[in-house]
Amino acid sequence: MNKIGFDNNKYLKLQSQNIRDRINKFGDKLYLEFGGKLFDDFHASRVLPGFEPDSKVKMLMEMKDEAEIIIAISADDIERSKRRGDLGITYEDETLRLIDAFRGIGLTMGSVVITHYRGQAIAKQFKKRLEALGIKVYKHYIIPDYPSNVSLIVSEEGFGKNEYIETERRLIVVTAPGPGSGKMATCLSQLYHEHKRGVRAGYAKFETFPVWDLPLKHPVNLAYEAATADLDDVNMIDPMHLEAYGVTAVNYNRDVEIFPVLDAIFKRIYGESPYKSPTDMGVNMLGSCIVDDEVCRQASYQEILRRYYSAAVSVRRGLSDPSEVKKIEFIMNFLNLSSADRPVVAAALEKAAATDGPAVALELNDGTIVTGKTSSLLGASSACLLNALKYLAGIDKKLPLIAPGVIEPIQHLKVEHLGNHNPRLHTDELLIALTICAVTNPMAGYAIEQLDKLKGCEAHSTVILSHVDEELFKKLGVNISFEPRHQAKKLFHK
Repeated sequence: MNKIGFDNNKYLKLQSQNIRDRINKFGDKLYLEFGGKLFDDFHASRVLPGFEPDSKVKMLMEMKDEAEIIIAISADDIERSKRRGDLGITYEDETLRLIDAFRGIGLTMGSVVITHYRGQAIAKQFKKRLEALGIKVYKHYIIPDYPSNVSLIVSEEGFGKNEYIETERRLIVVTAPGPGSGKMATCLSQLYHEHKRGVRAGYAKFETFPVWDLPLKHPVNLAYEAATADLDDVNMIDPMHLEAYGVTAVNYNRDVEIFPVLDAIFKRIYGESPYKSPTDMGVNMLGSCIVDDEVCRQASYQEILRRYYSAAVSVRRGLSDPSEVKKIEFIMNFLNLSSADRPVVAAALEKAAATDGPAVALELNDGTIVTGKTSSLLGASSACLLNALKYLAGIDKKLPLIAPGVIEPIQHLKVEHLGNHNPRLHTDELLIALTICAVTNPMAGYAIEQLDKLKGCEAHSTVILSHVDEELFKKLGVNISFEPRHQAKKLFHK
């Protein structure tokens, strides 16, 4: 447990240098399409132990004097009030959150471009809102038959109609609140306008996954397929890279399918294409920084299993198609994986069977598995969390750390004043109660001090957790999964 498989410092150094080399290759300016999450890349940190979730931001910070950010957001997503699945906020709010985050760490926030713009009323309103906040906003329009009609795309009636985004730095990072926001089209449109102005600008792509220099069926790449089971992405060998260089490289279907069009666009703008394959466009150095392949394989197995349970829960909630579960099951079968490879699953189910109620199991970094059951005072998640902290602190499991005089007022507040039907303490309420008791009980304080040791631990619940409990486990860095069933037989679940 907690073994390192990835050299993060090496990654920061190599990645920064590779991007600088790409800038120099083109001369004046590089438009870098940034796929995936710039902040909080927890998927990468889970499958590559040692990778820090904010590594990509740290890498950009090393180049902050050269970098400038453009955020692309689709007018269609604004109109549909599309939301980020992990944070539950709209793409508009995510755009504002990203701006705050970039500014907060000292990166230059250039502007926002609204793509797929057709004069949608809500998009107009968002544009006004951004401008009132002092943000420069540009509009990019839908081009008929994009991306197949190259002659129209690379013309004054295509890219030429888009507003030229004014930039000041050499490295222009184009990111977005989510996929399908028009990042690539934004970069290509800028290349067209820069070329008209005599600026030597280039394009590159930074996609964390799949890892191009790992085998196609490596668990790290298969974990990416599991993570994108709701999309049409499929990892595949890049045939153009193999033909051009005789080197096997992994890419995904959308980039392979779109490359001939991109190649034609490059040739139309520059007279020649700077790349011979979609893999050529990438700048990712992730694979070069894996220092223990077996550790990353094992971490990827756990991620695939977590994704399986997550997809099953999403289907149970009516938010996903059963085909997503089937895709992940296919990956599990290929790797000969089952729930037996996730020890906390069997432990949680065994505890639930013994107590005839919901249960949670948590595997600590020394391999010990602690469990928790539902009681009159605590939910299963809270009980498991408390037992884990007691174990880590060396406190007898039977020794009470929270005085009844602290729990009862909280329960009274929940039921009598806040309208809750469930008096049991959620995990956040448990920690608050434990913190209060630490004022007079040093052991309670010592238990609280163990929270950092839960980071990277695995856990499983026999029922779908409340949003509060799920989010708290995430904040603690616990990788939790749960069975696709609700505790209560109701139609509405908070």
